[in-house]
Amino acid sequence: MTTVDAKYHALLARHDAMRLRRQLLSPDRRPDAGGAPRSAPGGHRSYDGAADQEMILRHLHLVTPFDVLIDHLYEAMFTHRPYLRSLFPSSMEFQRKHLEAIFRYLIEHLHRPDEVAREFTRLGRDHRKLGVRPVHYETFESALCEALHRTAGPAWHTELEGAWVRMLRFAVGAMVEGAEAALAEPPDWPATVTAHELRRPDLAVLRVRTHEPYSYRAGQYASVASPLLPQAWRQYSLATAPRPDGELEFHVRQTCTGGVSEALVAGTGVGDTLRVGPPAGTMTLGDGTAAPDRDLLLVASGIGWAAAKSLLEELAGRRMGGRSVHLFLGADDLSGLYDAGPVAELERRRPWLHVVPVPGTGPAADPYRPLADAVARRGDWSEHVAYVSGPPAMVGPTVARLAGTHLPAERVRHDPLPDTP
Repeated sequence: MTTVDAKYHALLARHDAMRLRRQLLSPDRRPDAGGAPRSAPGGHRSYDGAADQEMILRHLHLVTPFDVLIDHLYEAMFTHRPYLRSLFPSSMEFQRKHLEAIFRYLIEHLHRPDEVAREFTRLGRDHRKLGVRPVHYETFESALCEALHRTAGPAWHTELEGAWVRMLRFAVGAMVEGAEAALAEPPDWPATVTAHELRRPDLAVLRVRTHEPYSYRAGQYASVASPLLPQAWRQYSLATAPRPDGELEFHVRQTCTGGVSEALVAGTGVGDTLRVGPPAGTMTLGDGTAAPDRDLLLVASGIGWAAAKSLLEELAGRRMGGRSVHLFLGADDLSGLYDAGPVAELERRRPWLHVVPVPGTGPAADPYRPLADAVARRGDWSEHVAYVSGPPAMVGPTVARLAGTHLPAERVRHDPLPDTP
């Protein structure tokens, strides 16, 4: 796209965003049950999410399980606007699960509008890479209302529809704000693969260099797409701290056939071009080059090592001032530590780093219990800041065990779990 084209499309997107925002703020544009929230995220405290949450939860049985509702929604959307189908991957299975997770997150967190606004502002920035423009949200709202009616049948009523529409418009307002704030940056970054190393038959380490500067922080993650599966994106941790040469590193484990992970592990080579979405995540260190305020605990399993590796790279460039870092690294067995070389080198050169390999983390009835047990047994972590990265089945139990060691939740940082957008 030329510079002129890019500016033109940015102006169109801004026009759409401003028009939709005016509609969201208008007290005259309201569903039958009494109107959308009166403000976008900047004024979200005026939205009584708790009241809508209570209404939706009381009647949730009318539209659950969500798979039927979501089928009706996409059927209505693609029937009325067939061109929107091109914005989605050929297989809709992951997309349906993604939308169900969003619905569940919204309903469960609607009483905390500050948190919801932050999450959906980020989501709006991220969705620009899919070609989503503000006007598409209007079509989504109409399709959702039609799907709710079809799923609930004659038990549906206007007060309940009003609660769902207000919830949706609140989330959309945050997404529009996030998209607007990011108009100065690309929706995604084309990147050339500079290295592709198979560490195991099902696991690859990829290094890529973006065609434009890419700003991120150690501990964050990004969505990656392959040209083999247009519009299908998967999230992977950035495995290095920012480097002067701008090169990024991703660790990818193949989890299924026919998906993005297989395309990246088995179908990608040096010289290929991938697309990288904007960075996200708050599993980061403080600003500057000073020592951390507290000793750190890092817990990682599988390719969750990528996030821990990026944090350790950043710490290596800081003045540690007597602070220590404990890294618990889980794997099926010792041979499963696919990146053992960098681990050993970091521990050899950094006297403040203590590495505890935990084999036996893998296929079993309770696959991540050995790792959680090892962390809980090893010491008193109540004064530390903890970073936990890996499969959701490992992150959830490990975070719960850390809570049992009297480590406050606000000092435990982890990758997104399935119930976040």
